[in-house]
Amino acid sequence: MFRTLAKATAAIAVVCTAAGAGLALDEGRAGAATPTAGAATRTASSAGASSAGSAFTGSDFTGTRKIRVDGHSVNVSCAGRAHRGRPLVMLMAGGGEGLDNVAALQKSLSRTNRVCSYDRLGEGASDQPAAGTLQTMDDTGALLTGVLDRLAGDRPVVLAGHSLGGYIAARYAPGHTDRVKGLVLLDATIPHLTRDMNRTIPADATGVPAQVRDGAIAANEGQNPEQFVIADGPVRSAGHIPVEILKHESQYAEVPEYGSALEKMWADGQREWQRISTRSSLTTAKGSGHYTHTDRPDLALKAVQKVAHRAAHQH
Repeated sequence: MFRTLAKATAAIAVVCTAAGAGLALDEGRAGAATPTAGAATRTASSAGASSAGSAFTGSDFTGTRKIRVDGHSVNVSCAGRAHRGRPLVMLMAGGGEGLDNVAALQKSLSRTNRVCSYDRLGEGASDQPAAGTLQTMDDTGALLTGVLDRLAGDRPVVLAGHSLGGYIAARYAPGHTDRVKGLVLLDATIPHLTRDMNRTIPADATGVPAQVRDGAIAANEGQNPEQFVIADGPVRSAGHIPVEILKHESQYAEVPEYGSALEKMWADGQREWQRISTRSSLTTAKGSGHYTHTDRPDLALKAVQKVAHRAAHQH
């Protein structure tokens, strides 16, 4: 998410702040100013990191590398040992974030799991999307498939995504249940954000509420670093895979006029995501804002470990 100088616009982080919408006052990505944030996973040499496209499997390196996927250079990071029968955990950061944002969670998970993360096009150290084009779920899904082909091979996968990363994971999983055996949604962007934002903040609103509404809608239309259209749509079923959903406790306090309505909108959207599986569970992360995995790392770690364990033992 893009950071803003004014606390009054902090709520827009929930809905993926739009570059160019007049709200992004500081376009530094969270974690980018602190190079040590991802250092724990970066033991690959510079030579290795620059060997884009070199053949390797998902279990033969620790650190960061550039790989080639459909002609694009994609920045990936992996850590931990692959254990027989255990899934690969793929972490997916939110919009406007590089993989450094999930580095702490990756480090914790790597003690017992093989875990990787990657920068989508337009994020972190990966290539930019083609200028003047919009990416759809088909495009970002194809990139994810290519990354998983390289890093997971035939192994099962658990997707764990924050915010926009959670939205993408939830849209991707139902069509790939042959591979995706579990899902963790960390305050994922809700399924009908444009519709619900228009319903919650009226067209005649002014000031910060109007900025929140207009910024969210602009981002959904593709005014974001990934040029990705965050489309409204029904929740498709992924069958019976284990799903853990972690939602924030409070995020909209700086928009008091519509704060309660926005919190209800977000909570209702998280309940919509529960329809993705007959084995889904929703938990509120007490004391957390939108960044549930940094505000409550204990709960995020527990959720991913729980799903990974169930995915490894499901029949």
